[in-house]
Amino acid sequence: MNLKIGDTLPEATLNLMRDGVQAMTTGELFQGKKVVLFSVPGAFTPTCSVKHLPGYIEHFAEFQRRGVDVACMAVNDAFVMGAWGKTQNAPDGLMMLADGNGAFAQAMGLEMDATAFGMGIRSKRFALYADDGVVKLLHVEAPGEFKVSSAEAMLAALG
Repeated sequence: MNLKIGDTLPEATLNLMRDGVQAMTTGELFQGKKVVLFSVPGAFTPTCSVKHLPGYIEHFAEFQRRGVDVACMAVNDAFVMGAWGKTQNAPDGLMMLADGNGAFAQAMGLEMDATAFGMGIRSKRFALYADDGVVKLLHVEAPGEFKVSSAEAMLAALG
């Protein structure tokens, strides 16, 4: 599947740290909710840690005021995502989701091959807005770029 606007997000199970590792299905994450999901190639990597996640942390309250949940995803394990969220002071409610094997990224057609950098298969850098699991906005970055998936770009697109 190459995800596009109007598509329903595929079913998958992601993990997050909440009193240990907790599984969360995409149905639980998106059903009946408005959600911005942004994905980074890897926790603790430079652009992800200096720009991408910090922007969503800075603007988290604005998304909340608009009735939009925020979730960050990477092809890392739940322990790494939990630790990254803590070191970045991610607020409670900003979900740090682990797509450990990249199954969700692959199901959406948003995976990338980073084996040349010793990182294996990862997720492309992107941000999407879904309403009740239906993709309304989808911003996928060109390789090596950080423009369209930022918190500021998503807030502007939401209007």
